[in-house]
Amino acid sequence: MVSASTSAEGSGAPSAHGMGARQPTEGLFRRAAPRLSRGELGTLPVVTALVIIAVFFQLENSNFLSTRNLYYLTLQFASLSMYALGAMLVLLIAEIDLSIGSVSGFTGAVLALLITNHGWPAGWAILASLALGAGIGAAQGLWVVLVRVPAFIVTLTGLLVWQGCQFLVLGNQGAIAISDTFVSDISSTVMSHVVGVVGGAVVVLGYAAYTVAMHVMRSRNGYDTTGVPVAVGRIVAVAMFALGTPLLLNRFLGTPVLLSLIVVVTVGFGVMISSTPFGTHMYAVGGNPEGARRAGIKIGALRVSVFVFVGTLAALGGIIDASRGMAASVTSGGGNTTLDAIAAAVIGGTSLFGGRGRPAGALLGALVIGAVTNGLDLVGESAAIQTIVTGLILIVAVSIDVTARRAQLSVWRAFRRKS
Repeated sequence: MVSASTSAEGSGAPSAHGMGARQPTEGLFRRAAPRLSRGELGTLPVVTALVIIAVFFQLENSNFLSTRNLYYLTLQFASLSMYALGAMLVLLIAEIDLSIGSVSGFTGAVLALLITNHGWPAGWAILASLALGAGIGAAQGLWVVLVRVPAFIVTLTGLLVWQGCQFLVLGNQGAIAISDTFVSDISSTVMSHVVGVVGGAVVVLGYAAYTVAMHVMRSRNGYDTTGVPVAVGRIVAVAMFALGTPLLLNRFLGTPVLLSLIVVVTVGFGVMISSTPFGTHMYAVGGNPEGARRAGIKIGALRVSVFVFVGTLAALGGIIDASRGMAASVTSGGGNTTLDAIAAAVIGGTSLFGGRGRPAGALLGALVIGAVTNGLDLVGESAAIQTIVTGLILIVAVSIDVTARRAQLSVWRAFRRKS
């Protein structure tokens, strides 16, 4: 069977008994087989998990897939998606940041302090909070690079330091209320029905154009491509999400502006990672730091830049949390915030060993955790059960990651033996 297919492909003629009609599918499986053998499962596991979660909680509570609940689920996982993106970026270069939650709580407290106690305009206060997050990320990254203290220790110190700073800013009252309408509008503004659908259509057209352009460019340069069926399938999947979501949410209040912010940030980092030299260098540093150094990549500068991104995303998540609660308190950014961010990134396919991960996967991982938390709330489970379930999901995701790592090492050893 294989030889017949191979000879047919080599001659360019269709094989007998309809074999030519099955060649595209067989080619698809041949292209996918090496990735699967290395444990590269893509987003298939997390999408499957989302389907299972949706079916389970819908059977338990018929309100789970209601438009009202889906609307509030979008708001609930908005800040976690920012934290998960930050965790994905730092894990991609084989580092870790344990201070994400504390940075978000501290920057949210500074936002409230500047607006409520010092009368700053909301726009300037938001920019100051984002700049503070970026500055914290830069400081931690520089400490890792220049002093060569492991990121685990530096960011664990940051977890304590920035949490202490948060408590100092909030003072004895433990909370600062925010009454500025601009801040509240961040989480409460809803796009009109037409704008939501048009925005979804723009996303679909943009993704389709990007996919076609990348396919053509890779083909011209002699690189492997995913194949037309896979590319079309991805475009269809994006279309179902980008158009289906606003059409569904229009049955309630409409599409939250927060959702468009999530999409813009995710797409922006996705393009940066997949289509720029900086993104290529991130994968190189995470996969083989020594090889990246010998290739002339400025590893130190790249690591600092990534920590800056993580700090900025943590601050953005803190701003979103402050907008939703219209206050900053000592509980902001606390609890399992950082662990949930790391869990979301790993659930979305980011490797704890570096070199593998995508923003879209981190977003889906955040959606998994958000959906589980939301579903358990609907069925009346306690916070303790939510934490246990999240931990179990994380260990499953890490186990898949470790298994994938072993598969990659096996393939690499087999290649070395042959060479």
